[in-house]
Amino acid sequence: MSQAGKKIAHVSVTPSGSLTLPKEFLDAIGLEGSGHVVLELVGKEIRLYSTDEAVARVQALSRRLLAGQPNVSVDDFLAHRKQDWGEE
Repeated sequence: MSQAGKKIAHVSVTPSGSLTLPKEFLDAIGLEGSGHVVLELVGKEIRLYSTDEAVARVQALSRRLLAGQPNVSVDDFLAHRKQDWGEE
């Protein structure tokens, strides 16, 4: 069933908590075959993301939070640590 840009499916959950997602849903998040996903619990809603999507969201958030701040790259961090350790 589809409503205003949403896809809805009815699936069964086993006693151990396993469920099988429809292939159409897996394809929509770019998960082919087997793989890992990230689950987020928001109130009583479970959200599922591909790991690639989760990483992209965290990267976008860090870009927003760190925009315009000097010396915040991984390279800057490692260079600072090397100075602390007397390696540079």
